[in-house]
Amino acid sequence: MRKYILFDLDGTLTDPAEGITKSVAYALSAYGISVSDRSRLNCFIGPPLAESFSVYYGFSEEKAKAAVEKYREYFSVTGLFENKVYEGVPEMLSTLRKSGHILAVATSKPTVFSDRILERFGLMSYFEYTLGSELDGRRVNKAEVIREVMAHLGAAPEDTLMVGDRKHDILGAKGCSIPAIGVLYGYGDEAELTGTGAAALAASPADIPGLICRL
Repeated sequence: MRKYILFDLDGTLTDPAEGITKSVAYALSAYGISVSDRSRLNCFIGPPLAESFSVYYGFSEEKAKAAVEKYREYFSVTGLFENKVYEGVPEMLSTLRKSGHILAVATSKPTVFSDRILERFGLMSYFEYTLGSELDGRRVNKAEVIREVMAHLGAAPEDTLMVGDRKHDILGAKGCSIPAIGVLYGYGDEAELTGTGAAALAASPADIPGLICRL
């Protein structure tokens, strides 16, 4: 049995689409960019924000960092709570805890925000440890986050597994020599997840415990 199960947050435990897309739209408006359909900004869910401003809007490194600061003006006050827990997540986490697994969160979102979200939506008590990036841009690489979580827990690769919805989760896990389950109810599709090496795919949170037992 893989004892240590690491979870991504956005798109895996909670659906943050409303808060993230409103925060991105707020930031873009500071640069004269208007977005009429916020669903076009779902691509920002999961990857590091500065990277997404550069990839999708061609922002320079300096401009992308400034855009992240504008994003946080809205997100830190309102956007982080414009969020909802996916149906079945609390039950899935409870099942894993009762089975003897040790659970942790490994996210690219700043720890200060992810912890507030977990507390607000009643999920914090399921986790032994939570870790994200820093507000100054340190530790945004997913492999770095996963590696630090594993070190804190004393978790060996053969005892550890990652669960996430985007390629960054799968590639981060591979970089730490652990398998990853890709979730299809989040914001990455089957092609993205299998193409980057997901060991299994979960159509719903209820599928996750059974898949963990087989990996």
